[in-house]
Amino acid sequence: MAKVTLVFALLLVALGVAGYYYTGAIHPTALIPTWFGLALGVCGFLAISPSEGRRKLFMHINAAIGVIGFLGAIVTAIQGYGSARTQGIEPDYIALWDKLIMAAILLVYVNLCVQSFLKARRARQE
Repeated sequence: MAKVTLVFALLLVALGVAGYYYTGAIHPTALIPTWFGLALGVCGFLAISPSEGRRKLFMHINAAIGVIGFLGAIVTAIQGYGSARTQGIEPDYIALWDKLIMAAILLVYVNLCVQSFLKARRARQE
């Protein structure tokens, strides 16, 4: 699962960089997915270890990062959309899609983490 984490980290970094440049490279908040990707990448790299305890620790940290990132992305997407609509203006669709894509990537990642944790627990009990 640690190597899968590195793939998701790269996806988030690419999403952040693309979002930054597609918004005109003037909004540094568009790089937020990049920071989540870097955090996942560092912990994913540290999870590649023969030590089961170390691997479990860093994968649980990654799952927590994924949940926090998902919740943050989905809440800010909803808030941004709702705020724009109440003001009677069109929302920034690039930023909205960037947040929704980040939320989707992290939702899939967290789901894979939970499935992996359950599989590992079942294997230990047998």
